[in-house]
Amino acid sequence: MSAPNNTADPYAEELVLSVDAMGGDQGPAPIVAGLARFLSEAEDVRILLHGPSAVLKPLVEQKKIKPFVKIVDAPDVVSMSDKPSHVMRHGKTTSMWSAIEAVRNKEASVCVSCGNTGALMAVSMIRLRKAEGVNRPAIACLWPSRNAAGFNVMLDAGADIRADEEDLLTYALMGASYARNGLGLDRPRVGLLNVGVEEHKGRAELKVANEIIRRAAPKGDFDYVGFVEGGDLPSDRVDVIVTDGFTGNVALKTGEGTATFISESLRAAFKATPFSRIAALLAATSLGRLRKKIDPRRVNGGVFLGLNGTVIKSHGSADATGVAAAVKLAAQLGRSGFSDKLAARVASAAVLAQDDVTEETPSNGASKDTPQT
Repeated sequence: MSAPNNTADPYAEELVLSVDAMGGDQGPAPIVAGLARFLSEAEDVRILLHGPSAVLKPLVEQKKIKPFVKIVDAPDVVSMSDKPSHVMRHGKTTSMWSAIEAVRNKEASVCVSCGNTGALMAVSMIRLRKAEGVNRPAIACLWPSRNAAGFNVMLDAGADIRADEEDLLTYALMGASYARNGLGLDRPRVGLLNVGVEEHKGRAELKVANEIIRRAAPKGDFDYVGFVEGGDLPSDRVDVIVTDGFTGNVALKTGEGTATFISESLRAAFKATPFSRIAALLAATSLGRLRKKIDPRRVNGGVFLGLNGTVIKSHGSADATGVAAAVKLAAQLGRSGFSDKLAARVASAAVLAQDDVTEETPSNGASKDTPQT
C-alpha cells in the first residue's frame, strides 16, 4: 500500500468516506482493522475517522494506514442502550453525530457506522433531512441469491414498521436505483413481498401498491414481476424485494440466524467422528464455497435510503471482514454518485403516482419521461 501523492489537500479530489469508529460492540479495534483490509485494495479512497483521537491514533499507526486516514476528534460515544431522543438532545459531541455531520457538510460522500440503529436513523434524518418526495426512509440490505450478481436487494429492513401504498412505490423506485448503482443492473426486476403470488391475496394497501407499482414500472425503468413470496428472497426471479419494515426486519434476522445455524451445524457434523473429519478434508473446497456464499459478513451494511445523503449501517458485532465489506459498499456507492441519482429517482415518485391517477382519467397533458438513475 503506497502513500498518497503529496498535495495541499489530498481529500479535496479523491473519494472521501466518513466512518464512525466507536459504534461497534467490540470498540474501535475491529473497525480500524476493517479499514486496513479495505485500504489495502483501494488506495484511491481517504477516510475521515471519527472518535477520541487519543484512542484512535495508536490503532491507526499500528495498522500503518495513517497516510490514508484523518482522525476527527469526537470524545463521546453513542451506546447501544442510548435512546434516540437522548442522543438528539445530548449527542452533538459523539462520534456518530460527527460522522454524519461530515456528509451533511459535503466533506465526505458516504457515512458508515456500526452504532445504535435507532439513534443513527434519528440523527441522519435530523441532520441530512428526508429527500423530497419521501414520507418514510427505508433501510435496504443485500440478500444472497442465485442471481448472477450474487445478491438481491430487500427494503425496508427495519427503518419504519409501517408503509402504505405510496411508501411502497417509493421503496420500489429507491430499490431499483440501488440495484442499478450497487449491483450494476440496467433494468432491475422488482417484486412486492406478500403471502402468495395470487393478486387477490394480501392486505388492502398491498393490492393497491401492486397496481400502482405495475403502472409506474415503464416510466420508472424497471420490470415489475408482481407479488413474490418469502421463498423468492434468494431466488433468481427478482432483483429487488419491496416490503414494510416490520416484515423485512423479521425476514432479515431470520435469514441471518438460519445462515449461522447451518454453518455451525455443518461444522459440528464434520467434527463428530474420525470418518466425518476425513470427509470434511475431501470436501474442504466445496465447503469453503458454501461458507462464503452464506457468510452474513459479506453482505454487512444496510443502506439508509430516502435521505439527502448516503448512510450505511454496519452490524454492531461486525469484525474486520464485515467492516471492510460495509466500507467497500460505501466506496462503490460514493463513486457512482448514488446520492444524487437516488434523489432524482425519488423526486419522480410523486410524478409517477400522479400519472397513475391521471391515466384513469382522459387528460390533454403530455406524459413525463423519467431519466434513468
